[in-house]
Amino acid sequence: MRDIKFPVQIFTTIILGLIFSLPLQARDLPDFVDLAEQNAPSVVNISTKQKTLRNNMQRFNIPEFQDLPEGSPLGELMKKFFGNHGFQMPEEGPEKRSLGSGFIISEDGFILTNNHVVDEADQILVRMNDRREFVAEVIGKDERSDIALIKIDADDLPVVDIGDSEKLKVGEWVLAIGSPFGFDHSVTAGIVSAKGRNLPSENYVPFIQTDVAINPGNSGGPLFNLDGKVVGINSQIYSRSGGFMGLSFAIPIEMAINVAEQLKTRGRVTRGWLGVLIQDVTNDLADSFAMDHPRGALIARVLPDSPSEKAGLQVGDVILEFNGTKIATSSELPPLVGRSNVDKPAVLTILRNGKSKQVKVNIGELPADDKMALANNQAPKVSENRLGLMVSTVSEQLRKQLRLTNRKGVLVESVTGQSAREAGIQQGDIITMINNSEVEDVEQFNQLVKELPTDKTVALLVHRDTGPIFLALHVPEE
Repeated sequence: MRDIKFPVQIFTTIILGLIFSLPLQARDLPDFVDLAEQNAPSVVNISTKQKTLRNNMQRFNIPEFQDLPEGSPLGELMKKFFGNHGFQMPEEGPEKRSLGSGFIISEDGFILTNNHVVDEADQILVRMNDRREFVAEVIGKDERSDIALIKIDADDLPVVDIGDSEKLKVGEWVLAIGSPFGFDHSVTAGIVSAKGRNLPSENYVPFIQTDVAINPGNSGGPLFNLDGKVVGINSQIYSRSGGFMGLSFAIPIEMAINVAEQLKTRGRVTRGWLGVLIQDVTNDLADSFAMDHPRGALIARVLPDSPSEKAGLQVGDVILEFNGTKIATSSELPPLVGRSNVDKPAVLTILRNGKSKQVKVNIGELPADDKMALANNQAPKVSENRLGLMVSTVSEQLRKQLRLTNRKGVLVESVTGQSAREAGIQQGDIITMINNSEVEDVEQFNQLVKELPTDKTVALLVHRDTGPIFLALHVPEE
């Protein structure tokens, strides 16, 4: 019997053959070709146009102030800030354009996208994969979840399949289709990096974190799983440069569909509310509460007349479970409460004085501005009025800071009305006079607003850090 010697080349060939005979899934990346081809027709490009205001001003005379007595304080104040030409209103400037993405959820033209893509747009243009274009109307918008529902006039449209984000696993492959920087129907892929992320500005959205490349223009586009089903809406990125840096965030599709249904049927979104200020339980706090490890949401404050106060919750209670769902960190609680049914009971498991107990709370409705509701809940608030102004009582500290010794007024918390924005009213302004009437408090301001003449222009005196200034406001029709 002879010894058989294998040349090195033959040995290498055999080894390589064994390696390449391993199962394909062990060495190949997922094939996204079919997924992209099948879903591209359901993804749309969204472009918007918005009128802007020039820095230069045009004259706008107010008849009521042209005949003021010579030497009157109001007349002198007007001359100081506006000269002898009366009020000035900004004139229209060039259109502001923006880009985003969206996806079709019904054959008759309903499309989901982000609120920030279409917010304040004067015209919304939707472009399909087959290059057809449609002008869309806004059905509803929700700023808190950053969801908007728009509609185009078309039938028999291709729609996406809705998936289940709850079944997503960290490390699972996902794919995004959108229009980054206007490059239509760009496809990018990555993995799920984390689930249930709560960003500082979004307490009620448990974001899906991915490393899918997302850039300006991807906003509002779908995030698909490998089954070709939408599991999220690409919404935000974390970046120090303004471009993608490996951290992108998507809104879970279940939340988006729930918001869309509420916008479609009721025109607004309601969320559950407990009325507590909460914080994480640290290791030191856990030791003080005789807890084996940090967990839950520690109640730092119970707001007056809130569902929590009525249920008997106390400062120092630690919420461990909400309707059977365990709370690991405080950030997990707001999304659970937010999607709870209003005026329905919820069962909380809390830790009080080292002992666990259950408390039943009747869930309330989140106020129009939860930040204001959590801030102090002491001053009366105005959630809506014909001017689109949210106002509150001026604190004594702010009154002293602005030297408002002889005036009261109201503090502008937010501005949503178009006329108010065009007049130049800003968050933080203190309105002390409207239509020649001094503003005393929130209730009286509301009454003055109701009595304003329709389709007329009135003057407001506002105070800022830079001093007092009159603004001309066109009162919208009711």
